[in-house]
Amino acid sequence: MKVAIGCDHQAEVIDMKNALIEVLKEKGIEFKDFGVFSTDPVDYPDIAKTVTLEVQNGNYERGILVCGTGIGMAICANKFDGIRAAVCHDLYSTQRSILSNNCNMAAFGALVTGKNTAQELLKIWLDLEFVAGRSSRKVEKISELEKL
Repeated sequence: MKVAIGCDHQAEVIDMKNALIEVLKEKGIEFKDFGVFSTDPVDYPDIAKTVTLEVQNGNYERGILVCGTGIGMAICANKFDGIRAAVCHDLYSTQRSILSNNCNMAAFGALVTGKNTAQELLKIWLDLEFVAGRSSRKVEKISELEKL
């Protein structure tokens, strides 16, 4: 698996991104960090676009976005065809993002989720795979909405 990761410019957000990168390293997952690398102001939609396009174009199987809440990044990512991004903030939602919704992107909120919790959630998210079953029909219907 290859993973793209990016974040906005808040110091706490950069710290969380770096903590999540440690998980990727521990698991031996190939990844690319698309920034940011400093607290110089950026607009998070620009980072979300960069990382999401990498996943959408097939260069990476999954993407990780980090901002204050994870919400803005997830909203941005979900504007792209073929992308299903979820905010990962608790165990059940993180599990269901893959098992029920076949999400290919995870968004984390550094100001609302602790680093240790985010690291544990990421480990789970990376280990899970979507298995075709009852949810397949629903995921297909979500994909159909992209054509509207």
